[in-house]
Amino acid sequence: MKISNIQFLKRYHVASWLVLFFAISMISFDASGQGEALFKSKCATCHQPLKNSTGPKLYQVRDKWASGGAKEGSIYTWVNNWQTAAASDPYAAEVSKWSPTAMSAFPDLKKEDIDAIFDWVDTQQEATNNTGGTAEEMTPGSKEGEEGEEEGSLSWIWIVMGVVFLVIILAVGGVRRQLKIVTSDESEGQDRLTYAEEFRAWAWKYRLYVGLATLVLVISTVVTLFQGLYRINVVEDYQPSQPIAFPHDRHAGVNGIDCKYCHNSVTKSKSAGIPSVNVCMNCHKQINGEGKPFAGEIKKIYEAAGWDVSSGAGKYTGKTKPIVWNKVHVLPDHVYFNHSQHVVVGGIDCKQCHGDMTKMNETVKVQPVEELNKIEGNIKLTKPTLTMGWCIECHGAKDVALGNGKNAYYDEIHRRLMNNDKTLYRKYLKDGKVTVSELGGWECAKCHY
Repeated sequence: MKISNIQFLKRYHVASWLVLFFAISMISFDASGQGEALFKSKCATCHQPLKNSTGPKLYQVRDKWASGGAKEGSIYTWVNNWQTAAASDPYAAEVSKWSPTAMSAFPDLKKEDIDAIFDWVDTQQEATNNTGGTAEEMTPGSKEGEEGEEEGSLSWIWIVMGVVFLVIILAVGGVRRQLKIVTSDESEGQDRLTYAEEFRAWAWKYRLYVGLATLVLVISTVVTLFQGLYRINVVEDYQPSQPIAFPHDRHAGVNGIDCKYCHNSVTKSKSAGIPSVNVCMNCHKQINGEGKPFAGEIKKIYEAAGWDVSSGAGKYTGKTKPIVWNKVHVLPDHVYFNHSQHVVVGGIDCKQCHGDMTKMNETVKVQPVEELNKIEGNIKLTKPTLTMGWCIECHGAKDVALGNGKNAYYDEIHRRLMNNDKTLYRKYLKDGKVTVSELGGWECAKCHY
């Protein structure tokens, strides 16, 4: 069998087009992936593409703003700082009344980033219609959406790259095969071999290397799969928007307010508690922030408390409005955690889990374990924050004070060990400390219902 120069060029031409097609596809996938990643990290807390949530749905929101009479570029200003947009654009001011929950500012997002988010959101309608459902029936919050999100969390970029390389290998292999047939004296016999037959012959010839490569591929796949499973529900750096911007560094840092003043149930309850509006008003009856950048946030407190500052020294009107805070640290239903047990009995400082709030100019977020390890005095841990491994690791490293008269719970344990089992007590103290795990802190029932 002999191929002409034209046929040879055509084969190369087709292969080149295939490679170019997949390269362009990968670039477009990368842009879409960037928009999806930005949406999930910045917007998904309050927004859904196709359904109203804490914030309005974002599908075709640029067209909605344009048809509503918004100023050109106003929507980008809104994302960067909604207050600036509301002050300069009447349409943005009207949008700000949509929900009592204030939108977070994202000054770090560029116009290209915002467009990438909106471009990805606008593709969601087509995806749902192809499945036969309506926009309202199939949203990221529904079961179908959740399954799609889990699938999308896979490293799709590696899949695309694998396909591209596979096409290149097949294209080059095809050209090589044709050249080999043309230059071989046994072209008639080789022409009858199919690709599968040639591959089996090649695999058998190099069976040792093929076996090793297959073993490595299987092990890599299994490891990658388990690493993906271990990342499910890992929410480090999670920071939802809040209705009122609360600068912890000003309250706990500059003003030196103790954490327990606002979170007053932390020493006697399972929950640390969110301060009531009355706690805020203890100070803000006198501190109204007039002329300061945060005056608008204090007005929100007055609105929630029903406090009228226009009449003399101010008075309560009785017209209150609840503040809807967004929960940050969310544990599964089967997990038991008691703040008082850790703070009072264990003597754990707040910064061990929440970070140094005296330096945090924001409400609160799930601090990454790397940030927590930078704080002086914290136990150095390695597992992601709020995971089971994180808690177990801390229980294995944290020591408890026995017999110092400061805690009746540990004093009783100390008494029982001294009176009943001194051998076990000496065993515990071999490393110079008694850890939480040695006192039952690794028992399943301690943390799980």
